[in-house]
Amino acid sequence: MDEIQLSAAKKTVIGIQFLFVAFGSTVLVPLLVGLDPATALFTAGIGTLLFHLVTGGKVPIFLGSSFAFIAPIIAATKEWGMPGTIAGISAVACVYFGISFLIKWQGKRVLTRIFPPVVIGPIIILIGLSLSGAGVDMAKTNWTLAIISLATAIVVLTYCRGMLQLFPVICGIIVGYACAVYMGVVDFTAVKEAPWFALPGSISNFHLPEFAWEPFVFMIPVAIAPVIEHIGDVYVISAVAKKDFIADPGLHRTMFGDGLACLVASFLGGPPVTTYSEVTGAIQITRVSHPQVIRIAAVTALVFSVFGKLSAVLQSIPPAVLGGIMLLLFGSIASVGIQSMVQKSVDMNKTRNLIIVSVTLTMGIGGAALGYGSFMFTGIGLSSIVAVVLNLVLPRGRN
Repeated sequence: MDEIQLSAAKKTVIGIQFLFVAFGSTVLVPLLVGLDPATALFTAGIGTLLFHLVTGGKVPIFLGSSFAFIAPIIAATKEWGMPGTIAGISAVACVYFGISFLIKWQGKRVLTRIFPPVVIGPIIILIGLSLSGAGVDMAKTNWTLAIISLATAIVVLTYCRGMLQLFPVICGIIVGYACAVYMGVVDFTAVKEAPWFALPGSISNFHLPEFAWEPFVFMIPVAIAPVIEHIGDVYVISAVAKKDFIADPGLHRTMFGDGLACLVASFLGGPPVTTYSEVTGAIQITRVSHPQVIRIAAVTALVFSVFGKLSAVLQSIPPAVLGGIMLLLFGSIASVGIQSMVQKSVDMNKTRNLIIVSVTLTMGIGGAALGYGSFMFTGIGLSSIVAVVLNLVLPRGRN
């Protein structure tokens, strides 16, 4: 991707656009598990800035609420309450720190051996396709609004030139939201009742962590899925930006930065954060990979988290409007996975490669699950583990 030279004003607008892309998922997770959305925005902003500090400001990645922890947080809350569950989230950071140390110790050859292109490719494809269901679910709440938003983004991306071509997502959201207001499907009650200024996490819904070993141990295996997703996302953003972030600043630094962000989120009462494929998709579409733009999105998240009216307006955007945009973004992530396999010359005529890709995609898309007692592996996490194991055990050098 050729770097596009942008003014400070254009970077600011694009940064806000990137936050729009991440906003729906970032606030949806806390809404589903009983946490404060404003706190999630705050921890996403702080976590992203910490990530950029650790990685030297080189990697254009945004960290937001992780979908991988929705079911575990709900289950843990029933057993140990929300304060204990929030404390257990710190286990996620410990897993990230451990993987970071392993990569630093053994170097890139560990990744080459465990995560070759034939493993990373289908995982990247799954990152996009596994999220497609969420996009469709949001879109089908009102297909008219979803199609309007999607069509607007496609028209801007295809036919517009100059500055406007850089903002297909925000244009789609604005047009979709305007149509939603005209159709009378936007509820402004929360906007009217929201205060102009409010600190993230009011006294009624802010949860301070209460450390206990049980939820801590419970969360450790859950962290495997986002760890592998993190690796896939770093490969994706490297392919999109055409820079080797695995080498510089190094995967051990990106992993450590993600872990530090999760640790801070647990202390502040927010959900675990993870690298966001949605924003990577927006980078792919806009061709803007300046890390500074991502930091602008992070600062904007902090601003939104303390201005009650502004957050309420954003939360009033109908899911269908965001869903229409997601239909475009998630597909672009899957296409990057295909592109990476082609660029790395993965030979699909080889039986071992065919088996790895086929089984990985089938289990991921099919929703396979494997667990024992309270521990459960599903989705990208399980499929990634299967891909790694198959790559290690299947014989090489045979067709």
